[in-house]
Amino acid sequence: MPYTPILGTLGYVLSPDGKHVLMIHRVGRDDDHAFGKYNGLGGKLEPSEDVATCMRREIREEAGIEVQAMRLRGTISWPGFGKHGEDWFGFVFLITAFSGEPFECTAEGRLEWVPLQRLLDACSPDPSARARAALPMWPGDVHFVPLVFSDDPRQFHAVMPYCEGKPVGWQVSWV
Repeated sequence: MPYTPILGTLGYVLSPDGKHVLMIHRVGRDDDHAFGKYNGLGGKLEPSEDVATCMRREIREEAGIEVQAMRLRGTISWPGFGKHGEDWFGFVFLITAFSGEPFECTAEGRLEWVPLQRLLDACSPDPSARARAALPMWPGDVHFVPLVFSDDPRQFHAVMPYCEGKPVGWQVSWV
């Protein structure tokens, strides 16, 4: 059977000083699969879009800002990730320049400038650092979020299977 995932984008917007990341705290809808979690911005690719156009559109729709510069940091295949076990394939971007002022909130939740170090601490292998960060995220984010902000210029390409809302594996390669 062919692999036919939902295609999406996920973007992390850096503040102009590079010390904060624009995140959405998903508290807008009780039925949200990601309710209560902090996440980057993004969404599903439309049939007429390339991934860069999708990322720009999603940032405009979700944050009210215009992307001026971004880099594709990598891709992730998420088999079984969706609310009903759907497969997802994501293109992960770092947005390094934008124009406009971000919204304060959307129907999905509140937009917040989270200190980059807090985000990285939330992804730390050290449980005490994660506890201090107190930033609820998808459990699999600890694997790839640090790669988004890494100084390594290469792109990462990963597979992270999910089962019942939890990651059950992680494989990554760099090019």
